[in-house]
Amino acid sequence: MHQVHIPVHHERRPSRMLITAIPPALIVLLIAAVHVLNTSFDLDLARYGLLPRSIQGLVGILTAPLLHGDMEHLLNNAFSGFLLGWALFYFYPRIAGKVVAFGWLITGVLVWLVARPDRHIGASGVVYTMAAFLFTSGVIRRQRTLMALSLLVVFMYGSMIWGVFPIVPRISWESHLFGALVGIVLAFVHRQVPPAVQDPVIVLDDPEEEDPVPLAGTDPGDEVDEARMAWERDLQKRTPHHRDGAVTTTWDDLN
Repeated sequence: MHQVHIPVHHERRPSRMLITAIPPALIVLLIAAVHVLNTSFDLDLARYGLLPRSIQGLVGILTAPLLHGDMEHLLNNAFSGFLLGWALFYFYPRIAGKVVAFGWLITGVLVWLVARPDRHIGASGVVYTMAAFLFTSGVIRRQRTLMALSLLVVFMYGSMIWGVFPIVPRISWESHLFGALVGIVLAFVHRQVPPAVQDPVIVLDDPEEEDPVPLAGTDPGDEVDEARMAWERDLQKRTPHHRDGAVTTTWDDLN
């Protein structure tokens, strides 16, 4: 009776790199959809921005990150937000959601409390939170992989530091500043939460054992043959010596 072997096809799971790109991609798509609807139907959604110390402006704590003034504003935050969010969810999946949520809400509350009495819109506060968190976490955790990520953040977004100063009047530097501060604080608060990656373990070879001391008259570079060494010792014991130091070479004396 012949057995029929049916090949089993194992379903390939999507890579973690692909999975972790989904949350920031969805947020970017939501922000883009809001902007398209706003510009297409002239909805004037900017009136739902964050207006500090105003009861009407409280709603902006939730809605302001979804609103952008123009396409350039949207693209800048969408591109940076996607890359930083991807890195955040990839390296810190256990706390990535908390970082985004706290960066969204706490930054908004601080802006509402102390910022200039103007309409503040845009997701730049959340972007600064993620950038500050990734940089600070890599430094304080002292892992080579995470420190390399910190250097990459500095290389790509180091110029963002100028955004926390009141240089350009139309830019909400308060959102940038408070977002960065929230990211730094969150990095210290969650410094004990393990990341999803670890540095590779370096395995060192054991120190070489000392070579055994060779017998006199043998080549130190040759390998030591234990059986031959035993035979030579036995031969030396059984070989009779004369008083003048000479040895016999007859086989009769060995019997």
